[in-house]
Amino acid sequence: MHVRETDLPGIGKKFVIDTRGGDKLVIIIHDDGRREMYHYEYDDPEESISMISVDDDEARQIAAIVGGLTYKPKALETIDMALDELIIEWYRIEPHYYGVGKSIGDLGVRQSSGATIIAVVNKNSKQINPGPDVIITADSTLVVVGERQQQRLFKQILIDGRG
Repeated sequence: MHVRETDLPGIGKKFVIDTRGGDKLVIIIHDDGRREMYHYEYDDPEESISMISVDDDEARQIAAIVGGLTYKPKALETIDMALDELIIEWYRIEPHYYGVGKSIGDLGVRQSSGATIIAVVNKNSKQINPGPDVIITADSTLVVVGERQQQRLFKQILIDGRG
């Protein structure tokens, strides 16, 4: 996900969000608390296909719902309880990441971070329990297990090679 933020003098702030799935969302937060959200066409990123306007308390309620504060999916509750301190994260690999084109072994993620890559999912395939020779490619998704600090270190190694 890529987020760009722009000041709108006399109006508020504008956030342009490009999601990993290819969606484009523009959120304008007005100084009076009102929010406007625009969703754009895949094929024409300049053509808005929908718009919604909400006031401050509605925006906060929506944020709580989307952020999982009001409801936590049962599958996530089960995983959290079963794994205790371990967390499973899904990392969508962006083309500019340091790890692109490198093997799991080359990155040395387990030795450097303690996290473990348990699956590599590509558009047309998936590898469960991938070995050290598996090459990380742009637009694939890595499923990684580890404690919070291990996940932070893993992400740093993946993005810029520093852990």
